[in-house]
This record gives sequence, C-alpha cells and structure tokens, in this order.
Amino acid sequence: MKTFSSCSVLLIFLANAVHGQTVGVDLESVYLERDAFIERMVETHNLDQSQLIRILSNIDINERVLEAISRPAERVLPWHEYRQIFLNDARINGGVEFWINYADTIQKASESYGVAPEILVSILGIETYYGQRTGNYRVVDALSTLAFAYPPRADFFRSELESFFLLMTEEDIDPNAVMGSYAGAMGAGQFISSSYRAYAVDGNSDGRRDLWGNWDDVLSSVANYFSAHGWRPGEQVVTRASTSPTLHLLQNREVFEAPNSMSLDESVASLRGAGYVFSTELSEETPVTVLSLQGENDKEYWVGYHNFHVITRYNHSVMYALAAYQLGELIRAGYEQALHEGSLRDSK
Repeated sequence: MKTFSSCSVLLIFLANAVHGQTVGVDLESVYLERDAFIERMVETHNLDQSQLIRILSNIDINERVLEAISRPAERVLPWHEYRQIFLNDARINGGVEFWINYADTIQKASESYGVAPEILVSILGIETYYGQRTGNYRVVDALSTLAFAYPPRADFFRSELESFFLLMTEEDIDPNAVMGSYAGAMGAGQFISSSYRAYAVDGNSDGRRDLWGNWDDVLSSVANYFSAHGWRPGEQVVTRASTSPTLHLLQNREVFEAPNSMSLDESVASLRGAGYVFSTELSEETPVTVLSLQGENDKEYWVGYHNFHVITRYNHSVMYALAAYQLGELIRAGYEQALHEGSLRDSK
C-alpha cells in the first residue's frame, strides 16, 4: 500500500494547482482536508494514490457552488413562487411528450417496482427537464468544494466524495469527465454518489448502470429508489385541507401554524380534532403530516400521507414533494387526454 513520504510536499504540490475563485475560502484548510482525504482513501480502499493526487490537484474550489448550496429555492421562495418553476405548460407538455415517447419503458419500470408512472415522469421533469439539463458542474469540483470548503456539511460531502471515487471505480467511469449539479447529483434522475451506488439499476441488463442516456436504467433506478423507501402502490399521497374557523379560534391554534415537517407526526384523527377538514379513505389512526404554505392569495393547507413522506426521501423538502405530486397529476391528465384524442382520431 502506498503512503505519503511527506505531507508538506503534497501540500505544496496541491497548492500550486488550485483553480477557480476562492474569495473567503481558507485555502490552507482546504489543502489539509484534501490531504487527509487522499490518505484515508488510500488506506481504507486501497485506491491509487497517484491518480487521486492528479485528480484532486486540478479541482476548482467553486464559489458559485458555495453560493448555490446556501440559497436553495425551497428555502428562499414562498410556495406560490416555487411551484411556478415546475408547474408550467412547458414542463407539463414536456412530461406528456416524454411519457408518449417512452411509454413502454415507463410502464415496465412502474409495474416492476410498484411505483406510479406519473411520479417517475414528474421526478425526471423536476430534476432535469426529462434528461435535458443534467448539470454544468464537474462533479469532482462540486463535491470537493463542499467537502473541503463548506464546514456546515463537510462531513456529508466528504462521504459523498468518497462514494464518488468508489462509484467511478465500480462503473469504470472517468471521474474528470462526469458532470452534474452544484451539489454533485448526477444523471437524469440526479442521484448523489451514495444513492447511485445503492439504488441504481441495470434496467436493460447490458452490464452497466447508465443514468445519463439509458432510459431503462434511469426509470428503473428512480422506481427502485421509491420502492426501497417504501412507496405503497395506489395509496393516497396528499390531500388539500381547509380549516374550521370556530375550532381555529377555540383550540389548538399552534397546530394551524404548521411546522411543515417531513415527519408523519400527526394522525388523521388528531388533525380533524384540531379543526382541519379534508377527505380521505384512510383510517383515523393513519400517520400524517400537515403543511401550511403561502399561496398566491392566502395560506394553503395540505395533509401528507406515507407516500408523500416517501417523496421527501428523494429530496428533503415538503415543497419539492408537493410540486412533484402536482406536476405528476397534471402530466397524467395530459397523457390520458392525448391517448383519448389519439383513439378518437384512429376510430375515424
């Protein structure tokens, strides 16, 4: 096993190769963290030291990545503005077209894993506009920036960078060439490295898991992710709710200031007792969460069920999950209308 003869020699080598804008970044700390990472990868996984040095001596510590991770849309936009990013004619029509073009592949993945087809299409629409926008950052740059220069989540992104190098080895992919999001997500479904390793599927049995251009692999992998996180076929996802003015004034006012939790820490019965009015065939004991979001004119209340929670496992945001559900419903309606109109034309 290879080891470093001198930490200082490595630091000088790496320091001379820094690229990108690094205003406000402690470069000395970056070099130390990077040095320790390389040592650990060699010792723990027996990866090639010289290759790691070559790759990590040519990374960009990218300030745009640091800015983006600090201001994700779901944290800075109200719901009525956030939803407009995804629920628009172009994305809905694009989803209908995508479904028509890949209907057999979508149906196969949906039936194999028991996940609603509209959710599979919707996720791809939100993440990458149906594979058209898979990211403009080199993944190794994005992950290295966050692993070595973003202390709030450095541990998480060092783990993802570790998974990235292992993934590149396992899938025989050039780590210098892989492009993705500012957070290091990859492919049409925007899988982070650890999720790629854990949930990606070889959907067409060609011996590879290609999440960029192979729709069998992409759709099967997204479906597998949802299945592995407990998606329940045919079960409700989310329901619009209203509130009882009388109960709102008399009891449990704090419940109406919903924390928008991703946890199912309420029940159908507890919400109805607190004054929420909504329709569901699920039992009174069913665990739920309640959302209070700023609509264009007033507050919107929503009740999320188990499958809603599963969507938040894909992206840890209640607004993301609600947008994914609503987009899926609109795409499904458009797809069914297109099939109906096609049938009418064929019958004439």
